[in-house]
Amino acid sequence: MHSTRRSLGLLLVGLAALAVAAPGFARGDGRDHRFEAHHPRRDQVLDRSQFQNRRITRQVHEGELTHAQAHALRRNDARIAGREQYLARRNGGYITKKQQAHLNRRLDNNSKRIGH
Repeated sequence: MHSTRRSLGLLLVGLAALAVAAPGFARGDGRDHRFEAHHPRRDQVLDRSQFQNRRITRQVHEGELTHAQAHALRRNDARIAGREQYLARRNGGYITKKQQAHLNRRLDNNSKRIGH
């Protein structure tokens, strides 16, 4: 049972990371400018999530976060990215300013846990 939950959790983290990274694979420069132009609110939230993931990796390499802490932080970011995907599906591919603000507050809270 515990193994199944852990596997499911890792799968969700992986899927969220893929969802965050997928728009950037459409062009050779790592950015999908069409996505940015048509979905600026979503792009901003997803860019923040990617940036936080890089910060987590750096903090682990510097010894400021344990692997367990990094896993929990990434799981939180994955949940936020999943929520962004859910909201966009419900709203025809877009998120509202209010939804963006809510997602950014959640990212802010997770960012505080990551450190500098």
